[in-house]
Amino acid sequence: MNTDPCQIQLTPDGKLKHFLTTEGLSKELLTEILDTADSFISTQERDVKKVPLLRGKTVVNLFFENSTRTRSTFELAAKRLSADILNLDISKSATAKGETLMDTLWNLEAMYSDMFVVRHADSGAAHFIASQVTPNVAIINAGDGRHAHPTQAMLDMLTIRRHKGQIEGKVVAIVGDILHSRVARSQIHALKTLGAAEVRVVGPATLLPRDIEALGAKAYYDFNLALRDCDVIIMLRLQKERMQNALLPSESEFYKLYGLSTEKLALAKPDAIVMHPGPINRGVEIESAVADGPQSVILNQVSNGIAVRMAVMAMAMSGQQSMQQQAQQDSQEEDPV
Repeated sequence: MNTDPCQIQLTPDGKLKHFLTTEGLSKELLTEILDTADSFISTQERDVKKVPLLRGKTVVNLFFENSTRTRSTFELAAKRLSADILNLDISKSATAKGETLMDTLWNLEAMYSDMFVVRHADSGAAHFIASQVTPNVAIINAGDGRHAHPTQAMLDMLTIRRHKGQIEGKVVAIVGDILHSRVARSQIHALKTLGAAEVRVVGPATLLPRDIEALGAKAYYDFNLALRDCDVIIMLRLQKERMQNALLPSESEFYKLYGLSTEKLALAKPDAIVMHPGPINRGVEIESAVADGPQSVILNQVSNGIAVRMAVMAMAMSGQQSMQQQAQQDSQEEDPV
């Protein structure tokens, strides 16, 4: 069994069959995701927003961790692909009564499910599930622990590309709680693969992982310095629910040093765009005048999220179907009638 987190998500001919991480994926495949998502943008502006690509398929939302924006956009994406949706309320499911994760998965497989969208507090959970399910079930990682949030990274890439024309050659600053951010890790992998000139990670030393520069990013502790010549500024939420120790003196002190205000934004390029994966803590990470201002593309990120999630779901299902067709062909060749 292939347990490589970079390769388990690909078919033998290099197509997407799961989407677990942006790490290790080629520039060509990431670009295909963006191009496919771009093709879905126009469908969202029509009176009838549905396309029949997943008609007859069943998608199960397995959210072991709370989410509003991610879960709702995945549900909308699946519905607009014409799939049938099952939202499993984990707090009321059999897992809350003692059933193991694998028993839950096996029961869902027995219902002829075709795709699981998984959000879990443990890093590596989506990869573990992908390594255990039957080959005809696609797994989409909707966020696992501190590890990865690949669809969020790709909707951010789509937003940058649509507003800046391209990602190649751009200077991007990712600011705030990098230590606890699965989003930041996925963004860094995607940005480096897609040719960003420089990825800057910015925050206090207590919120920057020691090995972050090994991913290809450059660490900054001075926000004002990091903003110079920036094309894109991505603000991150302080994930207080993941902080086990006192990593900050106070929220007001954090905002003073690392909050994005109108004055600080002026240090970046005049046409720099401002992003945030949400939910926003106004007055902690970002000033309302900036979040709602002309350089903010935060609501565009939400809209682009539906198109990106449609793209990866459609591509993963296509990859699964191509594998099944190849297996059937191989079987017929081995056992001719």
